[in-house]
Amino acid sequence: SLLDAKEIVEELGSLPIVIRPSFTMGGSGGGIVWNEDELERKVLRGLEMSPVHQVLIEESIFGWKEYELELLRDKNDNVVIICSIENLDPMGVHTGDSVTVAPTQTLTDKQYQSLRDAAIKMMRSIGDFAGGCNVQFAMEPGSDRLVAIEINPRVSRSSALASKATGYPIAKIATKLAVGYSLDELPNPITQVSSACFEPSIDYVVVKIPRFNFDKFTNVDEELTTQMKAVGEVMSIGRTFPEALNKAWQSLEIGRSGLGADGYADPDRKTVRERLIKPYWDRTLHIRNAFKLGASVEEIADITKVDPWFLQQIRYMVSLENRTEGETLESLTNEHFYEIKRAGFSDVQIAWLLSKSGEKVT
Repeated sequence: SLLDAKEIVEELGSLPIVIRPSFTMGGSGGGIVWNEDELERKVLRGLEMSPVHQVLIEESIFGWKEYELELLRDKNDNVVIICSIENLDPMGVHTGDSVTVAPTQTLTDKQYQSLRDAAIKMMRSIGDFAGGCNVQFAMEPGSDRLVAIEINPRVSRSSALASKATGYPIAKIATKLAVGYSLDELPNPITQVSSACFEPSIDYVVVKIPRFNFDKFTNVDEELTTQMKAVGEVMSIGRTFPEALNKAWQSLEIGRSGLGADGYADPDRKTVRERLIKPYWDRTLHIRNAFKLGASVEEIADITKVDPWFLQQIRYMVSLENRTEGETLESLTNEHFYEIKRAGFSDVQIAWLLSKSGEKVT
């Protein structure tokens, strides 16, 4: 009830708090309560949208780093980690609305092993089922404090991404495990040479960017929260994070040829700051715009809570832009051209930077 919710808020100590309605998909009806004025409205909405009229109220960990692991277990209690995924967007944005990267980029080995151990322990604690499982964690920046966000004892939306990212057929293997096979009995039908009990190891970077259609819905709030708003997603593969990020922006089919440097006018400082203070779908683009305006990694990290490693990678992409502007095809060295292509810049982007047509660059 609303009265119970108010008592729990007092027990937790202070706002913000997170509301999660029971048995809804995509976080429907949930969200973050930032102040007293929002509490009653959001709690009542969550109670209404839950089919059992229950909501979970929990401590807010807004701004923490978010990770997830894809697991498989067989009847003999053997567990393998198929893929690790890191959210570029910090906690406070639904995973389905977040830019995600596989494998994880900013974890130390010790932190990664603690995530593995916790995920396996969680999977074993909820039953002796065989099949797939997805576990999501939050980690406090600057410390190793780990919080379990959720566990899905099934093949989930993230499993499809992990399958494409690693080449491991999670749904197919999970189905065979569920009917009684063990991991050592099954070959990996993709590689044709390895067993299903071997954990994939990839030497490339995968980036997923959600796709939104806010223009089709009038009066919609574009701010991203714990309730999912994306209508689809794109996935790209590159040898480096900058290459994969540029490719993902080129694949969104919204008229962009990459992360900036493609003929669109850069917004002013006020607009960039407004779009960074709260999480929006084009956050990575405005991080790029902020670097173009001279912002530092520390300033952007303080505003967005995005890990500095990702910010440094985007700053590197901006530095390539700045070095390429003013050059000509004749003055561009082979080393510079290879470097900017390795960073995923399209011919359209390079042509724009050189004030040339795409055909000439090709």
